[in-house]
This record gives sequence, C-alpha cells and structure tokens, in this order.
Amino acid sequence: MKKLLVLSAFAAMLASGTALADTSGKKIAFSNNYAGNSWRQAMLDSYGIVTKKAVADKIVAAADVFTTADKEVPTQAAQVQNLILQGYDAIVINAASPDALNGAIKQACDAGIVVVSFDGIVTEPCAYRVVVDFKDMGKQEVEQMAKFQPKGGNLLEIRGLAGTSIDDAIHAGILEGVAAHPEFKIVGSVTGDWDQTTAQKAVATILPSLPDVVGIVDQGGDGYGAAQAFAAAGKPRPTIIMGNRQDELKWWKEQKEKDGYKTWSASIAPGVSTLAFWVAQQVLDGRKDIPHDLLVPYLAFTQDDFEAALPKIKEGGVATHEYTQEEAIAAIKANIKQ
Repeated sequence: MKKLLVLSAFAAMLASGTALADTSGKKIAFSNNYAGNSWRQAMLDSYGIVTKKAVADKIVAAADVFTTADKEVPTQAAQVQNLILQGYDAIVINAASPDALNGAIKQACDAGIVVVSFDGIVTEPCAYRVVVDFKDMGKQEVEQMAKFQPKGGNLLEIRGLAGTSIDDAIHAGILEGVAAHPEFKIVGSVTGDWDQTTAQKAVATILPSLPDVVGIVDQGGDGYGAAQAFAAAGKPRPTIIMGNRQDELKWWKEQKEKDGYKTWSASIAPGVSTLAFWVAQQVLDGRKDIPHDLLVPYLAFTQDDFEAALPKIKEGGVATHEYTQEEAIAAIKANIKQ
C-alpha cells in the first residue's frame, strides 16, 4: 500500500510542543459542488472530524461546509460570491470546473480571502492547489491492466463527473497508457459520476452493443457497479480496476478467494480535504513559504495488501486518512524541498 505521505521523518523535525496557530478569530468556509457518492461523503466526514476539533480547540472560529444543490458551475460561482459577502477569511473548494470558476475565485482573492482548491482544482493563479497526479493514476491503470491481461484486448472506460479537472486528467492518462500499450483498444465509454449505481446503469445500457471486453478502466466509485452489470448480463467477468471503496474491495476479496481474481485499486484519499483545510489555516497564520501547488500521492492497493486495509474501511466507505496540523506542516515542508 502506498502511504499518503512519509510523515514520520518530517514529524520528527517538528517541536513536540507545537503551539496552536494564531488564527482563533478566523473563519474558513468549504465550498463543495457535489456530495452524491461514497467518496464525497467520506470527504465530508473526514473534514467534519478534523474541523470540529479545530473549532473546539480554538484554532479557528468557524469551518462551515456549503454543498451546492446541483453540480452546475453557475451555482457554485454564486455560492463563492455569497461566501465573500459573508466575510469568510478563507475558502476551501472542491470545484466543479478547473477554469469556469476562476472569475469568482479571483473576486475572493481580490477581497483578501485565501482560496485553497483540492480534488477538483482551479487554475486561477491566486488560488492554492492540493493536487494529485491523476494523469499518472490513469496511465497506471493501463500499466497494471497489462500485467493482468498480457495479451491485450478490448477495454471499457467509465468516466467520472463531466467537466471536472479530475475526469479530464484521468482520461488523458488512460489514453496515454493505451497509446503505450497498443495491444489494448477502448471500445466503449460511459459516464459513471464516480457512483456505483450510476455506473451500473450506464454499463448495463452499453453492454449489449459491445464486443467482448477483457478489462475496465475507470475513476473510482464505479468498479462494483460495473461488476454487477456484467454479472446481470451473464457476460464474462473482466479485469476491473478498483477505486478503494469498501464494497469494491470486499467484492475483490470474494473473487480472489473463489478463483484467485487479480486487479489493482487506486484513488485520492477523501481526507485530502483536511489537508486543504490546514493549508488554508497556515496561510491565514501568515506563513509565506507555502507553494501554490502541493503535490500529494494517490493511495493505491495491490493484490498483496488490499485485504489488510479492508477491515479498517467502514461499510459503504472509502479508504482515507485525516491529516493533523503537524502532518500538514510536514507535507508543506516536503513540497518546499521538491
């Protein structure tokens, strides 16, 4: 299992009695454009665990969450503008678009508000970005697929939430992987919204028109739904790349016990929302050395280690990690050195 960060070495560099930052009067808002799948729910749960304690410990005065009623960019742009008017000192954002929100983000920065984007990042230069190399993750899906299906064959791609930077990056990585492995061919593509139910319906709809498929490359939150669709259609079970969801890993374990089924799983950890929170808090505290782009690894599981992680993931949840303030400082220092 890839670790989210090699934290212990950096934590040792920190004084054991790290003082609380002088941001006790500051208010941080979280602008979220979507909550309709298990990853987003885990993201919100992790954020709540960390920020409620931060408020109770008087590190910040408020850490309020605002989720839009739909997935549309204009709705989130209006939400950001409302947060500006409400006087928040910082906005943590999981954005519906990498660039369509830039106008609202620039307004926030011009008003002196710190903006930290993560997962769905923004390209406005004034904002901070907690980023994962999603393109590499997509490419790795095909690299791993080549190990399980060395003869190649037809692939089905399940894409994520349309218009987001994540969907575009993972898709670009998958295409790059296929270009490097011409033994594979993508013969179909559906939109799964990173949600098992949506993915299952989409896959079931396209299956009758597809030739035989040896593998599925996707974006997380859709592996189990795809497996159910293939089973319901009586189709041969393909190699399905997983996305660290509990139901996916549980299904993988069942298939492995039955006949040695092999695959690979990867996703950004939902608790990256808590890293974005601490980055905002550190900027508010006056820290000047924070790079505007902080790279953190995605979390991956292999055939050898996923079973050990499975009992630690709550039913219906996603493998995650909540960051402490000290871990966030360590992550910042790690990026400064890069």
